[in-house]
Amino acid sequence: MTVVAGAACLGVFVLFVGLAIVALLSLTGGASDDALFDAYIWRVTRFTLLQATLSTLLSVLFAIPVARALARRPQFPGRIWLLRLMALPLGLPVLVGALGLIEIWGRQGFLNSGLRWLGLAQPVSIYGLFGILLAHVFFNMPLAARLFLAGLERIPAEYWRSAANLGMPSRALFRFIEWPVLRGLLPGAAGLVFMLCATSFTLVLTLGGGPAASTIEVAIYQALRFDFDPPRAIALSALQIAMTGLLLLLLRHLATEPEEGMTGGRTVRRFDGASRIARLSDGTWITLAFLFLGAPLVAVLISGLEADLLKLARDPAVHRALLTSAAIALASALASVTMAAVMIRAAATATAPRHATSLSHGFAGAIGASTSLILLVPPVVLGAGWFLLLRPFGDVARFAPAIVVAINALMALPFVHRTLAPAMATHAARSERLTASLGIRGFDRLRWIDFPALRKPLLMALSFAMALSLGDLGAVALFGSQDMVTLPWLLYSRMGSYRTADAAGLALFLGLLCLIFTILGTANDSRPEGRKA
Repeated sequence: MTVVAGAACLGVFVLFVGLAIVALLSLTGGASDDALFDAYIWRVTRFTLLQATLSTLLSVLFAIPVARALARRPQFPGRIWLLRLMALPLGLPVLVGALGLIEIWGRQGFLNSGLRWLGLAQPVSIYGLFGILLAHVFFNMPLAARLFLAGLERIPAEYWRSAANLGMPSRALFRFIEWPVLRGLLPGAAGLVFMLCATSFTLVLTLGGGPAASTIEVAIYQALRFDFDPPRAIALSALQIAMTGLLLLLLRHLATEPEEGMTGGRTVRRFDGASRIARLSDGTWITLAFLFLGAPLVAVLISGLEADLLKLARDPAVHRALLTSAAIALASALASVTMAAVMIRAAATATAPRHATSLSHGFAGAIGASTSLILLVPPVVLGAGWFLLLRPFGDVARFAPAIVVAINALMALPFVHRTLAPAMATHAARSERLTASLGIRGFDRLRWIDFPALRKPLLMALSFAMALSLGDLGAVALFGSQDMVTLPWLLYSRMGSYRTADAAGLALFLGLLCLIFTILGTANDSRPEGRKA
């Protein structure tokens, strides 16, 4: 039954994406022969690979020491708020985050003002490759760090006790205990960050500084929005999927999944990190992460407080946008988490030793690939395809809420899958045999065995998905109307009409909503996973 449900979810997923692509292709009947062979396309392809690779390396290299520092310091003051701060960039609308970065790193920002005060005439330019890398690290490093931290916190307490008894130094602890866990998480985290950077659109337009810093995603948008050449857009999408898919396949084969250690459920206590050097190193990384992430958000806060917040709070348009955003975010998050949990469980059941066949392994591989490759299908392609499909049925605005919810749920699926899959694998390794021997199945297993152990990653995944949907602008930009206005769309509209004070206030509202979601999703993060109350 679980496999059937997973197959149904996979079928809905493929059908939703496939119908949109077929609708665009059928408009003109096929791709033009020269769609991929002009100098501009090859130039944007090279730049896409360059900026995505550099952004991924910087994000992961920054995330690993930050995650290790947070794992070794489970009780320092403010830890829970730092974790919530690290979840905020994921859900912030890209425009809001970019404005915050410009306030700090821009020509008139805090950093350049300090440099001019020191007598340095050449300011730091946030536009171009540097700005794109900076913004990508701001948005993606916290995601990678939280994924790594979740894996480190699942290390059984017995490992640390044995390491302490053997007197293992810090280098040996990293090599034999932490690195096997990080190595198993690295391909998924790096692949997810790479896809986010390769498909970046709004950030490239905002901080790219010109045609020299364009990506494939920008070329797809231009093909649909300005040239209205769907075959070229589909061909570029296929190039993007093939290019990134090959890299993900390589990462998957290079990495090995860590073995899940058995545990007696003892309280996790780490005995390393007591030296002065370790404390200094951890404090430095935690402080750097706090300043790097906090400064742009504080800039957004200051700009927002300068707006007339009371006027915005009484604005009926803001009320409608808030309710619409909350409803779409909740519906898409529940759909994404449910779909991911069913598909993960179905893949695990299909590849169990008693069921394993070449067909079942192919099914599990299809599930894993689908949750990754969806990020490579631009929302503008999905939206345009479904717009064409629904146009014969009358006013497309009637279907807009359902389509926006579906697109947001699919776009959140990779994040939800990366959050739930390791936790569900660990839980299955520790409880599968026992529950099978006791004959606990169905709702009883879900209520008494699965949900108590998976409550924390489920809440985290739900908060991620809600924050992502809340900050979405791509799908709403195609289907938005007077009857369906979200907070990001209202923010974009106010910015377009030069009502910058209102836009700053709405950005603050969005940030506060994302903070509420992250508080709900990190309610138990003050205690690492495995600690007893």
